Amino acid sequence: MDFSLSEEQQMLKDSIGKFVQNDYDFDSRMKTVNSAQAFNKDHWSLFAELGWLMVPFSEADGGLGGSAADLMVVMEEFGKGIVIEPFLATAVIGGGLIAAQGSEAQKTEILPEVMAGNLQMALAFTEAQSRYCLHNVATTAEKKGDTFTLSGQKSVVLNGGVADKIIVLARTAGEQNDKTGLSLFVLDTNAEGVTRQSYATQDGGQAAEISLNNVTVAADAMVGEQGLALASVEAILDRANLAICAEAVGAMEVTYQKTVEYTKTRVQFGVPISKFQALQHRMADMFIEHQQAKSALLMAAMQLDADPVLGARAVSAAKLRIGRAARHVGQEAVQIHGGIGVTDELDVGHFFKRLTMIEMLFGNSDYHNRRYRDLQAV
Repeated sequence: MDFSLSEEQQMLKDSIGKFVQNDYDFDSRMKTVNSAQAFNKDHWSLFAELGWLMVPFSEADGGLGGSAADLMVVMEEFGKGIVIEPFLATAVIGGGLIAAQGSEAQKTEILPEVMAGNLQMALAFTEAQSRYCLHNVATTAEKKGDTFTLSGQKSVVLNGGVADKIIVLARTAGEQNDKTGLSLFVLDTNAEGVTRQSYATQDGGQAAEISLNNVTVAADAMVGEQGLALASVEAILDRANLAICAEAVGAMEVTYQKTVEYTKTRVQFGVPISKFQALQHRMADMFIEHQQAKSALLMAAMQLDADPVLGARAVSAAKLRIGRAARHVGQEAVQIHGGIGVTDELDVGHFFKRLTMIEMLFGNSDYHNRRYRDLQAV
């Protein structure tokens, strides 16, 4: 089986790789992280100019292809620089939902602006009590004539503090834990009744708590069919999980490489610690974990576009394998570096934080272990 990249994918990989290496050094990243900005607007404009924001979308929607393999290429390179710009929340998740389920009017209004870098998006689907249970939704959307009134609280909304539009998962029918009766609505974040509380996440990113207090939206703000949104959210989160798995693979590669280089310069008892056999074994294990994670990623990318059922299983298998590998590689890197590994001044600690976040994001390893088992029984 041919796992090589196409000519276009290789060009995309090289383009992003050069950007990360030349323009996204660790000091520049930390300057943005420590500023009042959630991301670097110049970088975001560059993403749009170079066409990277078009990658997750099909040619029919004005994009450059939209395959899982294309997305994998982008996110793996972003992982090597622990890029904080909201590509995942805006282009993959928010824009992806509109592309998959939006009306023609919604696509025409939103997708060109996303690809041009003019519109930020977020998906508000989690609540304080829901954890990884997507259908545990207390937020309600009550129909009143030609409008819906949304009320509730959404938690840990990635990019929620700066998004121009948010897609809200709300209950239009049924009880709090029912799998049916869920609908999606796209609304402006400056709409009356929307309150946002933004905060920094441990990995340098940004999220928000969002309150909806009798927010009125027109019926045409609904994304997809009424009451059947759960499958759409599950599908887009499979794509999001593939994206962060690719990001983790890129981050792990840099993390173990930096660890190996450090052991060649750190001298103890008169010799570089790279000479210690115990550390050699541990670094070999880090390399193996990365290679196995990359294999799981390739399988998931191939399956996701080919078959929705097999793709969902492959994504959960990859998230399980890569989540555990990310935790192992990150912890080993910090331990081998010693105390300096957890300081803000060294990039290894920041790679560790992002890898830790990825393991928990959109379902941790235990969750995807159970999901894979349940999907096998279907």
